[in-house]
Amino acid sequence: MSNLQHASVGASPPSFIDLREFADDKTLGAPSPVGAESDDRFLRDRRLLDLPPGPVTCGVIALEAGSGTVQSLPADEFVIVHEGALTITRQDGTLVLGANDSAVLQQGVEFGWSAEGPVSLIFMRYGGGTPGEGGLTPIIKSPTLEPSGPPLAELLVGPTPACRNHTDYRSPDGVFTCGTWDSTPYHRRAMSYRHYELMYLLEGSVTFEDETGRRGTFSKGDIFLVEQHAQCSWESREHVAKVYAIYRPL
Repeated sequence: MSNLQHASVGASPPSFIDLREFADDKTLGAPSPVGAESDDRFLRDRRLLDLPPGPVTCGVIALEAGSGTVQSLPADEFVIVHEGALTITRQDGTLVLGANDSAVLQQGVEFGWSAEGPVSLIFMRYGGGTPGEGGLTPIIKSPTLEPSGPPLAELLVGPTPACRNHTDYRSPDGVFTCGTWDSTPYHRRAMSYRHYELMYLLEGSVTFEDETGRRGTFSKGDIFLVEQHAQCSWESREHVAKVYAIYRPL
């Protein structure tokens, strides 16, 4: 579980957010206006983080046992199961998402869903793109990772890490990507995040510190979001692996 300092009341600088904590505390967030008119609970039963207006929304989908159909998803969505299990059905097959499983539901996709009990999904939605294939992309477990670029040398404190990556999904406009990444330990000075990044830690732990001095350590199993324009450092003292969803404007 995460170990973090909570932001002071009224604090506004972008920072990092524990998404499992958000999902568990039903007093947090606000109902989603998107899909409020929909008859399907997958689009309607949501709580949103208080993020600035823009193409990215993030929050939790809370469904009771039952089923439904989404005729056409209005945006790309990365979803990860926080609690319970969800079955997604399309003409070309069925996908069962259990605890911590994740997938990308592409804009325009039509699907049915069912749950035998309550299920909670953490999601990150990118609504600024154009429709692609309208498909469903599971995030591969234990993919083959290829070498990827390390952090900028001028930001590093100590040795340059060895990083690897596998991309499962990239939106047609190239700004929304989802996949798996890992790295040897490293310490990076604070940088300005020009992107949103949702992370689910598969291995290791990482400590962030934002511009206000607020610190947080996330460990294996944690799900969290670093907000766009946050000023955050990174320190990992062991091998780290994560599933990620990133919105990075061109």
